[in-house]
Amino acid sequence: MQPLDEKDVRSLFGNANASELEQLALPVRFFVTEWAPLDAFGWRDPRIPSRGYLVTELEGMPAGIVLRAADRTGSHHRAAICNLCHTHQPGDQVELFSARRAGAAGERGDSIGTYICADLACQETVRLGRPPAPSEVLPSAHELERIEGLARRTRAFVAEVLGVG
Repeated sequence: MQPLDEKDVRSLFGNANASELEQLALPVRFFVTEWAPLDAFGWRDPRIPSRGYLVTELEGMPAGIVLRAADRTGSHHRAAICNLCHTHQPGDQVELFSARRAGAAGERGDSIGTYICADLACQETVRLGRPPAPSEVLPSAHELERIEGLARRTRAFVAEVLGVG
């Protein structure tokens, strides 16, 4: 992803209303993020825990959506899978997030939902592979497939919410 600053981010959310943009709070890690290796950046609002944000690039341009977390119903005794990073986790670490569609559809109340890692840290999760062997410089083919799959599914979800592509 191309580097973003706070001003850039506030202008990206195609499904946000004015009050949501006004209330948007960036996490501390935003200001120290190395953007080049990332395909997306997601976070929970530190002031409004039920709200999340997801930023990615669509056709080379940054785009973002505002997410709303459903009430937690998962149990740590059951397994769940994130629909973006395809990581199996305890059920209480995956939540249903919904996003109001952009434009007239969103104004009518249309939304789209999917199960995502509760901390919205899918980018980090898929990169937590095994430590490389001393002679191994590049990630394995499996790790690259996971990263590419996450990028593809994230872009598709954001594009569907925004009604593009």
